[in-house]
Amino acid sequence: MASIRLRFVKAYVDRHGRPRHYLRKPGCKPVTLPGLPGSDEFMTAYASALEAAPKATTEIGATRTRAGSISAMIVGYLGSADFHNLAPASAAQYKRILEGLRRDYGDLSIVTLARKHVVRMLDAKAETPIGARDFLRCLRLLIRYAISIGVIENDPTSGIRVKLPKSTGYRTWTEEDIAVFETAYPIGSRPRLALALLLGTAARCADVVRLGRGNVRDRTIHITQQKTGTVLAIPVTPTLAEAINATPSDALVFLTNERGGGFSAKSFGIWFTKRCKRAGLKGLSPHGLRKAACRRLAEAGCSANEIAAISGHKSLNEVARYTRAVDQARMARNAVAKTKTATSTV
Repeated sequence: MASIRLRFVKAYVDRHGRPRHYLRKPGCKPVTLPGLPGSDEFMTAYASALEAAPKATTEIGATRTRAGSISAMIVGYLGSADFHNLAPASAAQYKRILEGLRRDYGDLSIVTLARKHVVRMLDAKAETPIGARDFLRCLRLLIRYAISIGVIENDPTSGIRVKLPKSTGYRTWTEEDIAVFETAYPIGSRPRLALALLLGTAARCADVVRLGRGNVRDRTIHITQQKTGTVLAIPVTPTLAEAINATPSDALVFLTNERGGGFSAKSFGIWFTKRCKRAGLKGLSPHGLRKAACRRLAEAGCSANEIAAISGHKSLNEVARYTRAVDQARMARNAVAKTKTATSTV
């Protein structure tokens, strides 16, 4: 079906990969539209919603952005230097969350926002604790902005925490997992190149998909991390060089999709996870290879600072976990070896 553009229709892809469409006319509540643009179901609902929506008036617009309202604070924060200094990925995520906050609570006064209101907002998101945590983070940013411009004095989110289920996060790939993947996808294939790039750079998906020959100078990959803005220079290992040279491409980036274009971070993650499942590897992800790369560096005797010089971690706490785990295993082996030696001399 041909792509069409309709006035006031906003679209996004939800976390399950399904497209969602809404009629969002200024001054009106959003209306969910079924189906896809152009279908009979969609166009009928669109026409009905458009006809039923009242015309935006100056009074409605003023109400949505009246001084001191949450909506007004969101408008101010989105235009602030703090917001524009965010990394692109963070800015996009925060804006999406703040627009949802404006949709649901925009008319409320931020002056009267109390702790009990914040708790109720979070309770409404109890089934998605990670979403609740991100919501609280954005609400805090909004509160700090309101405090900085003198609208309010106290932070109603102070002391509030969202308890996340205990988790070790993305599973770290083992050497056995890596071997299985390499057997399934030989040198010269795109999945094998993706594996080599992820392991050879310890990069996030958002950075891996931007890498190309233009990033390589003097056998070193030069890149500025999208999330943190950290500038990195990572030497190209022989294994990575072999994978790159065995997968020739005229594209600006190393990794391309089925149509020859570049991946987005999200589409790459979906694509790579499917390649894992086809190789019989379940529960693994690209981010798990970032962790595996850090593990390998720790096993090679690298310090936390040396690992961070490759991975670009701002905090050494996460990196230190790898070195501690490796040091524990090494000390355990040494202890057992000393025990055997002591026993054999008795």
